Amino acid sequence: MEMKWLKNVELYAPAPMGTGDVLVAGERIVAIRQSGDPEWGLVNVPGLEVVDGQGARLTPGLIDQHIHITGAGGKYGFGSMTPEVHVTDLIACGTTTVVGLLGTDGTARSLNTLYGKCASLESEGLSAWMLTSYFGLPPKTFTNSVHDDLLFIDRVVGCKIAIADVRSSYPTAHQILALLREIQVGGMISGKGGVLHLHLGGLPEGMDLLFELLDAYHVDIRRLSPTHLGRTEQLFEQAKEFAKRGGMADLSTGGTQFRPPWEILAEAHSEGVDLNRFTMSSDGNAGIGILDDAGNLVGFKKAPIDRNLWNLQHLLRETDVPVELALGLLTTGPARTMGLAQKGRIAVGADADFCLFDQDWNLHGVMARGRMLMEAGELLTTGNF
Repeated sequence: MEMKWLKNVELYAPAPMGTGDVLVAGERIVAIRQSGDPEWGLVNVPGLEVVDGQGARLTPGLIDQHIHITGAGGKYGFGSMTPEVHVTDLIACGTTTVVGLLGTDGTARSLNTLYGKCASLESEGLSAWMLTSYFGLPPKTFTNSVHDDLLFIDRVVGCKIAIADVRSSYPTAHQILALLREIQVGGMISGKGGVLHLHLGGLPEGMDLLFELLDAYHVDIRRLSPTHLGRTEQLFEQAKEFAKRGGMADLSTGGTQFRPPWEILAEAHSEGVDLNRFTMSSDGNAGIGILDDAGNLVGFKKAPIDRNLWNLQHLLRETDVPVELALGLLTTGPARTMGLAQKGRIAVGADADFCLFDQDWNLHGVMARGRMLMEAGELLTTGNF
């Protein structure tokens, strides 16, 4: 089993731990030494690779819990479908774990292809899970049951649908309750997160349906994962209320937004909002139409996948948001939402997924599952293609 000793680093778990060392065996963290702890007698261990961090900041690898790894789009016709994500683009922005999903189209873009892309990313060194179904109802599944997908499809950790969007099926509270039953029981039996991930469109009702579920039917708020909540100011106000009730609220960094997520999250923090209840995700490779001044469609583009890192860096450099809260938006938060217990933290037994930053929070190193994929700012892999 390969062993790596990352020494002389500033540890952020994501809370600051001071200077220390981390010992990795295979894909897991097996020991952590903080400043003042006894030195490790590891100098003569055969096959041990020593990596001197030279005072770099070591954080958990970033988790993107909403990304179109097989491409998305299509709402403007087949020509608007976006390409697959390439593994090196994920590594370059510190993403070591993804949760892939479908969007508007659940036919030309299939669950089978999504599963295959997850397996491909795993073979290239990252970690990848997926959500079953897509925007509409009835749900699209592998097994004809969301419940059974959670039990028998290893990579499935939840289900996705859309609400408050003209492309949704306009689900009722009772339809969602029936779906939540499948998700909750499937998640309990399989030991997975078991979450209903909800695309929020721009229709004026916003999150009203979710509050109805909470108020009238006492739904377990931990099973609900609404996203795109920075699309409008109204949605963000509802997101703050949802978070106050104990829910996890997700903001897209690459998709539609009324202001940059880092700005509105920093402002919310100054108002006393608990950022432990928020996450960010890229919505990367979603299809976006380009409109001219008259509102006419003139082209297409894909949502960037690197805006999680960009927003994190702005929070860390330009605001007074504590480091652990800023990092938590892309580490502990999404791990908790999706039930990824071994991800998003630096602790003994956790997966060895790390980002290495300099003192100005520039990314220069990435380790995923115990393997260095970027060092000194240079990619160490080109992927399979």
